Amino acid sequence: MRFHVPFAGCLLFALVPTLSAAALRTAAAEEPAAEEPAVEEPAAVIARTIERTRGLTSHAVMTMRIVRPTWRREITMEAWTRGREDALIRFTEPARDRGNATLKLAERMWTFTPKLNRAMRLPTSLMSQSWTGSDFSYDDLSRTDNLLTRYSLRFGETVEQDGHLLYQIIAEPHAAVAVVWGREELVIRDDDVVLVHRFYDQDAALVKTMQTMDIGMLSGRTFGTRTRMQKAETPDAWTEVEWRDATFDLELPDDLFTLYNLQHGKAPAAGPH
Repeated sequence: MRFHVPFAGCLLFALVPTLSAAALRTAAAEEPAAEEPAVEEPAAVIARTIERTRGLTSHAVMTMRIVRPTWRREITMEAWTRGREDALIRFTEPARDRGNATLKLAERMWTFTPKLNRAMRLPTSLMSQSWTGSDFSYDDLSRTDNLLTRYSLRFGETVEQDGHLLYQIIAEPHAAVAVVWGREELVIRDDDVVLVHRFYDQDAALVKTMQTMDIGMLSGRTFGTRTRMQKAETPDAWTEVEWRDATFDLELPDDLFTLYNLQHGKAPAAGPH
């Protein structure tokens, strides 16, 4: 989905009868000025999109499809999240990938491979590398609310499409913060569904785009149920993640997000709050 609709700004002119300057001053003094409606900050919009797919806690079953010109690979995985900082992703299919897992605790991230039987903490230098051979990077998994804490946000164009308003939000990193991207641009629908997320390098060149392919409802929440990440330099290759099931705001054991559970854990028996 691409958006080429030009931004159409409009001015509202009030028609008033001709008055003398004195009459105008008198009217202004007698009638209080009407309050202007509050303008929502872009950070509030971003925060709601994060909460839509995470909640206080969440559990999801997803399928990831890695597509290349000569081959395809499909992986089934389970993911648990706690707040905006913690996440555990465990591969369940196919058999050769079963047990591979990734744990994120705030800014720290570890991976576990059963064949090696050990957890490895990822250094910052490896965060931009591909996650399990896909078009997603480890940085994509770890960033969560980075847009809220490390970037200056502003609204760009606003357009109307298919009965919805689409808001463009432009994110530019704070000067003193080290980040991967020189600029990010998002297109968010008025019901907080992210439609497009573009990533630009430090020279303002487009590197990759994450695009919502399908929108659906899971556990009473509407969001992008199938998303595609695609690099600008490889138009015939991409990675899609499809949500198959999701539960939000459920009770999760405290030891779920631990290194021990990363290596030895099983799916928790969790119930709703």
